[in-house]
Amino acid sequence: MGTIYKRGRLFWIQYYRQEKPYQESTKSAKGADAKRLLKKREGEIAEGKLPGIYFDKVLYVELARDLEIDYELNRRKSLDRIKISLRHLETEFKGFRVVNITTSKIAAYIDKRLVEGAAHASINRELAALKRMLTVGARSTPPKVNRVPFIPMLKENNTRKGFFEHGEFISLRDALPVHLGGPVTFAYKVGRRLSEMTGLMWNHVDLDNGIIRLEPGETKNDQGRTVYLDAELKEIFEAQREVQKKAGRILPYVFLNETGTDCIKRFDKAWRTACKKCWHR
Repeated sequence: MGTIYKRGRLFWIQYYRQEKPYQESTKSAKGADAKRLLKKREGEIAEGKLPGIYFDKVLYVELARDLEIDYELNRRKSLDRIKISLRHLETEFKGFRVVNITTSKIAAYIDKRLVEGAAHASINRELAALKRMLTVGARSTPPKVNRVPFIPMLKENNTRKGFFEHGEFISLRDALPVHLGGPVTFAYKVGRRLSEMTGLMWNHVDLDNGIIRLEPGETKNDQGRTVYLDAELKEIFEAQREVQKKAGRILPYVFLNETGTDCIKRFDKAWRTACKKCWHR
């Protein structure tokens, strides 16, 4: 059974969980407040939960470090991005107890970042990091977070800029060196990232069935993908294979550099030159 007693003008309560005593200030001079808090704590213990005082001691910085460890252990590729988000969150929440990170405090943080001129997408990544941090804390054993607050997200403008009309793409491709025509067409048609294009290897390719398989862990989001080649792409891949056969060596990479000795390392200079040629036509 718990007890209620006074220290000075404020009421305190004492209760037990697994025979361990807990003392907690009610921060009130009213006996009714002490009775309500004691009843609440005894109810939490009866349900097998940790008493709320335990969560009151958890700090933001502790959860932030736990999140970094979670990303390091799982070798997440977005660790650097998370660290950037945490640096921004730290300016607002570094000295906070986790129980004080409420929806209203999060809204104030959003307003502050908007005033600073941060993009909606950047703020959303920071909010996602905060939500992930609290979720990791809630799932730990014993839990460090009793309740994850509602975290509002901002609307993003997802209109993507800088894409070519088909005629513009053909003009640019024709202005590039010959060895870049194939990989650029592949990237244009299937929307691959630069690293997925230049690092594409023959063991990903099934030419007989016209399929490319990227296994989990080989893409940015660690999810596997299957790409189906149309007639033009299949012809490009077959031509790449034939070029390597004629050279008497099959390298692991599909798309090779100008000398045919290695994968394509970079083509930014050739790209800029081709763009200038098309621009001045």
